[in-house]
Amino acid sequence: MFFVSKVLAPLTQPLLWVAMLLLIGLLVQIRWPRAGRRAIWAAWALMLLLGWMAPSEWVIRQLEGQYAEFTPQADLSDYVGVVVLGGATESGRVQQAHAQPLFNGAAERITAPLAMLRHNPQLRVLYTGGEGALRGSGPSEADRARVFYESVGWSSGQVQYESASRNTYENAALSAQLPGVDKRKRWLLVTSAAHMPRSMGTFVKAGWNVTAYPVDFHTSQTSDWLDFNLASGAVNWEAALHELLGLMAYRLAGRL
Repeated sequence: MFFVSKVLAPLTQPLLWVAMLLLIGLLVQIRWPRAGRRAIWAAWALMLLLGWMAPSEWVIRQLEGQYAEFTPQADLSDYVGVVVLGGATESGRVQQAHAQPLFNGAAERITAPLAMLRHNPQLRVLYTGGEGALRGSGPSEADRARVFYESVGWSSGQVQYESASRNTYENAALSAQLPGVDKRKRWLLVTSAAHMPRSMGTFVKAGWNVTAYPVDFHTSQTSDWLDFNLASGAVNWEAALHELLGLMAYRLAGRL
């Protein structure tokens, strides 16, 4: 399933759909001019729709709003620890060219535990993430997180690392196998808000006693219906489609 998900990942890039429609239109317009023009106009219409921010924000808002937002000052005395899902650092050649960890747009995943442990020092952190790329190389997500946590003074005794998982399902399965981890105790689950529905469903299905701690929000309660940004809109739709297709695939596979 991991291999299939990576092969099909380009289908979640809506600008690829635009390019394919344009290509089809150019190829067929010589023999079927009307069909070719329709394909080209459809590509332009799709591109305009992608740049209109309100629809993509609405879809992401439905995903982000399924779990309540926590505050670092919340009383977490009943919890044993925090499971942090990887996905916050850059990978590949860029990361390997630099000694310091490089964060991406989901940096809150890795930084959120800092505030939590300051107010709740009894918590332990379990950071889970291997190499999620199909042809990935270099240090795992957990190894990159270790560099960051050690740079801010966290000792190895405060954080436990799982570095073999490649997706959310493996995050839940392999983390439960770590020594000293009891998934029946109360844990907080930290990941991006839009990714939380799939993450919570997967961890609960795997027997974890987890409470959602969503971070990395990308929408507010309302949208500006006149806002247009082709680059941001394409990114939003790619993220939304990734999660929606992920939820569908996980349900079909019995992982939720």
